[in-house]
Amino acid sequence: MFVEVRTRTSRTLGTHEESITPTKRAHLVATAQEYLEEHDAVARDWRIDLVAVEFGPRGKLMRVDVLENAVEL
Repeated sequence: MFVEVRTRTSRTLGTHEESITPTKRAHLVATAQEYLEEHDAVARDWRIDLVAVEFGPRGKLMRVDVLENAVEL
């Protein structure tokens, strides 16, 4: 399992999920595949999850969400 952590202080530029563009998705998948190859990992199911962290005024933690399979392989 691989995890992408996205932190925001506002939703002005969109949600955490929206911040993963098609280009970013492709980069995440390629990086995960490269890691698996370099470490001689056995070919088995793997996924990329998203941890969305949102802070409010004065750095107050507003939410932490984990989205499984956030990046389609």
